Amino acid sequence: MSLLLFGVSHRSAPVPVLERLAVSEFDRPKLVETIMQSQAVSEAMLVSTCNRIEIYAVVEAFHPALEAVGRVLGDHSGLNISEMTGHAYVHYSEAAVEHLFNVAAGLDSMVVGEQQILGQIRSAYTVADECKSAGSTLHELAQQALRVGKRVHTETGIDRAGASVVSVAVHRARSIRGEGQAPMRRAVVIGAGAMGSLATTQLAREGITEMIVVNRTADRAQELAVGVTERHGIAARGVSLDQITEVMADADIVVTATGSVSPVLQVGDVHEALLRRRSMVPLMVCDLGLPRNVDPAAARLPGVHVIDIESLRGDSETRAAAADAAAARGIVASELAGYLAAQRQAEVTPTVAALRQRAADVVEAEILRLQSRLPDLDGDQRDEVAKTVRRVADKLLHAPTVRVKQLASTGDGDHYAAALRELFELKPGTAEQVARPDAGLEDIR
Repeated sequence: MSLLLFGVSHRSAPVPVLERLAVSEFDRPKLVETIMQSQAVSEAMLVSTCNRIEIYAVVEAFHPALEAVGRVLGDHSGLNISEMTGHAYVHYSEAAVEHLFNVAAGLDSMVVGEQQILGQIRSAYTVADECKSAGSTLHELAQQALRVGKRVHTETGIDRAGASVVSVAVHRARSIRGEGQAPMRRAVVIGAGAMGSLATTQLAREGITEMIVVNRTADRAQELAVGVTERHGIAARGVSLDQITEVMADADIVVTATGSVSPVLQVGDVHEALLRRRSMVPLMVCDLGLPRNVDPAAARLPGVHVIDIESLRGDSETRAAAADAAAARGIVASELAGYLAAQRQAEVTPTVAALRQRAADVVEAEILRLQSRLPDLDGDQRDEVAKTVRRVADKLLHAPTVRVKQLASTGDGDHYAAALRELFELKPGTAEQVARPDAGLEDIR
């Protein structure tokens, strides 16, 4: 079994391609279940964020599994294989693990060092677990990736050097407005989900003193608004989406952050808000959704500036300080080496267990043979003979079993285990049968 990664991200594809591949929370379980229908895939997890779609699959054969994953994403997005492969990246085995660790550390994010990705990986694992598509391999991989991410954020300053996408967008908006304009104080946040919640937090940190949360469900918007007031001590209220033009008219900045697959802010809404607007200062709209939440035509309206994911690529604020990024990469490299060594040792465990079982079977057979040939031995004598024979077998096996586990952590470790199986005619069980993790989902929360 090996790990296959098929992904498309802000590093490999333009926003229009990412928009077509975007997977909503509603669609993710269905896609995971469809991938699992392939006989070449035994486990699957789908990471979906505002700027990446990645499928991690435990596979028996590379090409059939890759075709199955590509077919599922193609059917979902309407893109053919050639359109996808032109923007996709594929990693296999150790390279796939390394990529996930880099993602968890925030090193592959648009804003280097952002922490939201940890929650998104946790969410991906939760969905896989609920779909019964996460076995022992993805369970351990997800756990370890989250540990790596937490360690990087604890031991380096990468999260301080990098900022959230929201912060970068706000700084860009301020730059466009110019130094002479009044500071931005009033914000409208469209979306009351995870990304919307993050946006409210970052806006409060950026000096916003009045906030209106807009959502299809007014109760959910008000719930988030109450939390904003309690956490940050600023005026906040929630309204339904049908009040969007009214609240935008007086806003300094509008941030859209929903998981909708179609625009929630239409050009007509923006135009009507401009007609009601009393201020001559341009309306700043930060579209952080993927697919885009704002009708592209809105950017052509006079008095409106739309800042989206595409326009934030390469911004100097999205790159962490070199020293912190280097420290983070060092942690990833160390954790990767440890994880791979442990996995190689785990892979040889069934062989070691089979060897010890073979020895135990031989010992028991010889003890029975001895009992039949020397029936006059009393119980204490038989026990002492049995203990002696078992000690001899254990001592003979100790060095080779310890050594093969040590050698298994090297790049060619599988060759030693294969030689052991050949020499002793072993047929070990699977690694899952011998060493299945007992930890539950709570261990990666």
